[in-house]
Amino acid sequence: MRSSGEGSGAEPGGFTMRMPRGGLLFLVTLLGSLFVLVLYFQSVTKSDAGVKTSKRVAGKSRRSPLQTLYNGDQWEMLSAQRSLQGRRELLDQACLSHTKKRRVLAPSDLKHLIVDDKHSLIYCYVPKVACTNWKRVLMVLSSEGHYTDPLAIPASEAHIPGNLRRMSDLPVSEINLRLRTYLKFLFVREPFERLVSAYRNKFTRSYNTAFHKRYGTKIIRRHRPNPKPESLEKGSDVSFVEFVQYLVDPRTQREDSFNEHWERVHSLCHPCLIHYDVVGKYETLEPDAQAVLKLAGVDQKVQFPTSHKSTRTDGNMAANFFQHIGPFYQKKLFNLYRMDYLLFNYSTPGYLRTR
Repeated sequence: MRSSGEGSGAEPGGFTMRMPRGGLLFLVTLLGSLFVLVLYFQSVTKSDAGVKTSKRVAGKSRRSPLQTLYNGDQWEMLSAQRSLQGRRELLDQACLSHTKKRRVLAPSDLKHLIVDDKHSLIYCYVPKVACTNWKRVLMVLSSEGHYTDPLAIPASEAHIPGNLRRMSDLPVSEINLRLRTYLKFLFVREPFERLVSAYRNKFTRSYNTAFHKRYGTKIIRRHRPNPKPESLEKGSDVSFVEFVQYLVDPRTQREDSFNEHWERVHSLCHPCLIHYDVVGKYETLEPDAQAVLKLAGVDQKVQFPTSHKSTRTDGNMAANFFQHIGPFYQKKLFNLYRMDYLLFNYSTPGYLRTR
């Protein structure tokens, strides 16, 4: 380094630095190597992207039902499937918000879970939520061609326990494997509409003498002042008011487990312990059922039966039944079924008078 006054090429008041020839050659070589490395990594990245894309395309036909529902691109999913995914997420949030303790599943918790090993399906059946037709569909799928039309199967045959495999009958190791890998689904219904439907079916139909004897006589004995001998003997004329009084009676909850037809869904299917992939609703039964069959890859093998009931229990009918229930019992009954309302995102019925 020289001062500005010592060289003819120097600018007044400044400094200049001369680089040795070897250093200049090293700098040029370094820059060239960096350029080659950049080109190499660009080519590798493009190659990897191409491989991943080709794998996605090649593997698309092998996508499992759960991948189709939860990992699929939005534009590839049916709108009904997107709705089912939203319900699943709402259920997860509700479980986190409203359940404090988690426990280990026991075999008795799995009595309502039906398994179809051929199609990797698990269905938790809920009485009064189209469970007869779902059992018929599963009988068709698991019958190896013996059944082809769900509606050709008598309802009484669909409910014979041995006709469908239950999760509670399996060893623990096999239960865990299926819970991890099978498509699990259940269908739910507005809780009080389901309750009114159960009452109408079990206590106002003359052919349900077994229910009248087992439950009707007990309800009348406990909740009817001065009952007639015939009522005590047959139990066939239980009113809805008496039925509600029986449900909220502390003695009922201490001494008797609820019958499955009016047991809470969360107690039948344990949705905060079992991660159901699909939560269908009775209010959108046909599109939800079709979406489940499509996810399972069996929509070309069987169709879910269409209901033609003209007297289906709906909100208006439930409101008519509840107009005879006083605010005190309405509030106690709502508290009893409150968790089903919360977990499955049902609004409090507008006809209730709980204040």
